[in-house]
Amino acid sequence: MRKLSKISPDWWDYTTLDDELIQDAARLTPDDLLQLSRPGFEVVFYDTLEEFYLSEALEYIKAWQQATADNPVGICGPIGPTEQLPLVARLCNELELDLSHAHFWGMDEWVGDDDKEVPLDHPLSFERADRELLFDRLNKPVPEENLHFPKADTKAFIDSWNAGVRCAVMQGGQGDIKHWAFNDPLRREGRYTDSPPSPEEYRQLATRVVELHPVTLAQNARTSGGGNITMVPNQAVTVGPVETWQAGRVSIWQAGVHDNPLGQRLTALMISKGITDSAVPMSLLADHPNVRFSYFRGGLGSCAVEMH
Repeated sequence: MRKLSKISPDWWDYTTLDDELIQDAARLTPDDLLQLSRPGFEVVFYDTLEEFYLSEALEYIKAWQQATADNPVGICGPIGPTEQLPLVARLCNELELDLSHAHFWGMDEWVGDDDKEVPLDHPLSFERADRELLFDRLNKPVPEENLHFPKADTKAFIDSWNAGVRCAVMQGGQGDIKHWAFNDPLRREGRYTDSPPSPEEYRQLATRVVELHPVTLAQNARTSGGGNITMVPNQAVTVGPVETWQAGRVSIWQAGVHDNPLGQRLTALMISKGITDSAVPMSLLADHPNVRFSYFRGGLGSCAVEMH
């Protein structure tokens, strides 16, 4: 039986890992991180935030430039981070990009107490943020039928992944609980009381409504709600590992705003070394054939103890 979480004993999370692995991650320097690259896993550094977010925006451009009538191509994109989204709109407009055959999948959306996705007028609506920061700014818009936002009734969203459109890139960030999208660790209950789901079992999860880990609630209150955790829903609908493995590349962008210095190191170490554990969902990307972690060097921080 593994140790209990230091965060919440009712849940699985990275604090249930072996202490030696966590200490190894904490000792990694920026140069050590770069050395973690291997075939199928690339670590990239950017020295300025301007270059970081521009490069993130260019992933949209490169994906959509491939899209034709015979070869529709899309990108699955996040809300955290969002700084790249207005840059995508500016680049598309300046390049006069034809987006007739471009597609977009939203990664996730909040689900309210009524068990439905939150409406566009909800203050934390991800779809509204995507529209306001990107799609409403395009001179030549992406056709509405090519925009796929996840709903609590997941059938249409799942079907859109199997409709002959290639997802070139799934882009996102990394949360404090070491998730991509809202692929959080599960509760420690029932058949998962003594151990979390196996990596193989977790990877069978498709787009679904999930209960969110307490750390995820706190993080979204901090990053998006001014710390008001009472406004953050307890549930969300999220793209799953099944859809993630349909993406040509999984591209994770870490500016140091969402996850902390330890987290930014831990998942890279686990993916590089092929250490998979569903208590750290991001580690399961070790089995994806094309993963890239992009870091803002100034956001890596240090795991040294500092008293404030």
